[in-house]
Amino acid sequence: MRRLKRDPMERAFQRGYQHGVQGKSRDTCPFTAASIRQEWLNGWREGRADHWDGFTGISGVHRLNEMHAVG
Repeated sequence: MRRLKRDPMERAFQRGYQHGVQGKSRDTCPFTAASIRQEWLNGWREGRADHWDGFTGISGVHRLNEMHAVG
């Protein structure tokens, strides 16, 4: 069975979140398209906030799943 491709905006958000929660710089954003870059930065900001709040490792992954289940 073939898997459907995930939404590129959702993937950008998740990748940005992962970079943010790991404490990486926002300058590491790999995207140049404005809308996708903005979504990556939104994820990065959420990840940084969770990093500062102590949501690292597995708890950060669970937090990411919770955010997308609600939204």
